Amino acid sequence: MSVDQASASALRLKWELESHGWATCHLADDSHQTSLIGSYCTDALADLVAAAAGLYGQQRTTRFFFDAEPQELRWVLRATEEAISVTIYKFPDVAVSPDLPDTDGTVIWQSAHPRRVFSHAVLDAAQNVLMEHGAAGYRTKWILHPFPVGLVQDLRRLHLHNDACSLSH
Repeated sequence: MSVDQASASALRLKWELESHGWATCHLADDSHQTSLIGSYCTDALADLVAAAAGLYGQQRTTRFFFDAEPQELRWVLRATEEAISVTIYKFPDVAVSPDLPDTDGTVIWQSAHPRRVFSHAVLDAAQNVLMEHGAAGYRTKWILHPFPVGLVQDLRRLHLHNDACSLSH
């Protein structure tokens, strides 16, 4: 199956708020799955949504990380004509890893999906968190950061305007 033929079900992303200041991001596709833990030391969901939106412009690569205390989980998103390539690297210590090249990390996730599939999965995960917790409940659990309403709206606008996504939003 080519990247263009991939269905929306080929990438599943779920965001779960855990105890105060902790979240789990579950990723799954047709060949593998993983769960990533992140703390509120970074605004992880907002960073994911912003990175997805950033790939609609001239930007071809975006990077952000989850602070997994003490590990860094670095996401590298690369846009090509056909797909968004997602590679997640694990580094043992977030205190020193920002200065390290990607290749010094251990790859814990790698996949490629059409932009419409990736963006829809990110939007769906964010919307499900908002529906489950509400903006006030999100802030109560995530503590340092509010729910990224504006970023989600921006990504939705870009996705609906630029992608041929027939799924509900």
